[in-house]
Amino acid sequence: MKESPGTSPAAVARFIEAWGSMGSLLGFNPSTARVHALLIATRDPLPLDEIAARLQISRGNASMCLKELRTWGVIHRVAAPGDRRNHYTSESDVWKMALSIAGERKRRDFDPALRGVREALSQIGPGAPGVAAERIGQMEDFLSTLDAFGRKVLDNDAAAMSLLTLIRGALSAAER
Repeated sequence: MKESPGTSPAAVARFIEAWGSMGSLLGFNPSTARVHALLIATRDPLPLDEIAARLQISRGNASMCLKELRTWGVIHRVAAPGDRRNHYTSESDVWKMALSIAGERKRRDFDPALRGVREALSQIGPGAPGVAAERIGQMEDFLSTLDAFGRKVLDNDAAAMSLLTLIRGALSAAER
């Protein structure tokens, strides 16, 4: 495996296991998160066979993980000169990677939840009395606000990067 110079195999293995255990938080199964971690920690693009061998998983599992990670937009398939096999590499910009994950989580998890809350609210009817109607209405307002914010940030790379820079600056200032 071609890690960056000076990177110990033990450190890479530890990162792979840590990222793998965090996979469910990201929305990945553990195998998919481990494949992603391997590609993050590897300098050069890797072919499917090497990914499967390194992680001791089947080629079929590795292939499904790679397909899933490409759907999430966090890895890329690349051609290697002189090699007919597909190779894979991670998105090199960690912030772009995080935004891709956030966008996909929004699409897969947040958007259906918001639709469900809106459907529940429409079944209650406007102006219906009761705590449930009031709280579901408040939740719809809250989620709609988050949705609008998410769309503004996740659909505009420049806005997202500006917001991240602003947040990082504010956190740095708060630490001083």
